[in-house]
Amino acid sequence: MPLRVEDTFRDALAAADRPLAGMWVCSGSPLVAEICAGAGLDWLLIDAEHSPNGLESILAQLQAVHGYPGYVMVRPPVNDTVIFKQYLDLGVQNLLVPMVNSAAEAEAAVAATRYPPQGVRGVGSSLARAARWNRVPDYLVRASETVSVTVQIESAASVAAVDEILAVEGVDAIFLGPADLAASMGLLGQQEHPTVRAAVEHCIAAAVAAGKPAGVNAFAPATARAYLDAGAAFILVGADVAILARGSEALAAEYIAPAVSETPASY
Repeated sequence: MPLRVEDTFRDALAAADRPLAGMWVCSGSPLVAEICAGAGLDWLLIDAEHSPNGLESILAQLQAVHGYPGYVMVRPPVNDTVIFKQYLDLGVQNLLVPMVNSAAEAEAAVAATRYPPQGVRGVGSSLARAARWNRVPDYLVRASETVSVTVQIESAASVAAVDEILAVEGVDAIFLGPADLAASMGLLGQQEHPTVRAAVEHCIAAAVAAGKPAGVNAFAPATARAYLDAGAAFILVGADVAILARGSEALAAEYIAPAVSETPASY
């Protein structure tokens, strides 16, 4: 059978006539991932950097959301050739690579998604869900068409190198992480600081000039709108665990009166 090249997030961005809105999926639960997949958002990010996700849970979530509209991106814990090989063999099509600080690191990320001689991805298609266990005869030849690579700009060093990173062939998009960026600038916990926001907007402008999409993480609606107005092509506006945390807290606040004599823990 000929390879059916499914659309990647790269293709979705190229075809979109508006910015694409998505959310984090961090619980590790296939059930929660499936609920989120049916919500009507454009894309989901399954996170394995700061969330309890291993190979088995990522696979289960990919299977749970398969067939729903929207795109799925997966963030590995580190820019690592072996981890990428495992993720791609599982059937991950869209990678979000964290902490890419230079063009050389971006080149390494791209190389890890390509078979030789274009890259260094290990060959195991006969064992891999991605190739349907060698039921796709031309997978090895066309595998790179089924993979998109987005790299994260989330440090002062990566902001300084953003033009060089954007110029790397095979980098399909960049994604701004204001929280880590703020920390690297000595502004821990201050992702709304004007200096941080200026750095984010500088990178968005650089991406627009380079003809590549830029995305950003922004849970505050006003901030999200500002980055979209600045030219962001895709955005993350919430997370499953955060929605559950805030929703359950609201229930407690509504139905359980605080103890009058309660002393604040910080006193």
